Amino acid sequence: MLIHPQFDPVAIHLGPFGIHWYGLMYLLGFGLFIWLGRQRLKTLKRPGWDEKFLDDLLFYGVLGVVAGGRLGEVLFYNPDYYFAHPLQILAVWQGGMSFHGGFLGVLLAMALFARSRKLMWLQLMDFVAPLVPLGLGAGRIGNFINGELWGRPTEAAWGMVFPHVDKLPRHPSQLYEFALEGIALFLLLWLYSNKPRPVGAVSGLFLIGYGSFRFLAEFTRTPDDGIFGLLTLGISMGQWLSLPMIVAGAVLMRYAYRRTA
Repeated sequence: MLIHPQFDPVAIHLGPFGIHWYGLMYLLGFGLFIWLGRQRLKTLKRPGWDEKFLDDLLFYGVLGVVAGGRLGEVLFYNPDYYFAHPLQILAVWQGGMSFHGGFLGVLLAMALFARSRKLMWLQLMDFVAPLVPLGLGAGRIGNFINGELWGRPTEAAWGMVFPHVDKLPRHPSQLYEFALEGIALFLLLWLYSNKPRPVGAVSGLFLIGYGSFRFLAEFTRTPDDGIFGLLTLGISMGQWLSLPMIVAGAVLMRYAYRRTA
């Protein structure tokens, strides 16, 4: 049995202010996006797709991630709390970001970016998709450091006690999601996108991969408090939100390959 280290969520104390680990993980994710994007640009060699293009793309993406992620957390997971404490909606440094909300925010931001540059939206999303998973993994490490989104009770040898929750050994579900949504999804997409693929295929694989990995990981994760436990058919809100991603990804990949057949 393991014990959660009970990290201080504040990485650097600056008098009455502090820099939180969660925020640093987001910065790490954005940094990885830029680094990976530069590697991919070297192989694409498309006119106008340069480092300035990548910086502008990240700017749009950050807006989509932060605004969409926070609104998703508020609306999907804990509306009663945030509507009762509206100022807490702005406290993003304390954690509480929904992937599915951030995903929708990024889709909108990328659509606006593509329109401003007169680009094909799906082609842009195919470029973005492999750059995202390592950032998602960094976010899961932030969840682990904060001791949030803990797992369901388990008898496994690697069960971890989260002392601020109770004395039960639980799945370290944040680390499972780091391994699946971060490392495994990155490798899958990076290797798949290394060869020319039909427009939309890489985006479709991202939807299938993330949706499937998240659906599986949710079986070990305690349902979020704001949803009052499991929903219809005994599955969580995260799983219900992942199912449409899997279906949409399968449809998109089929469409992409049929167009080139």
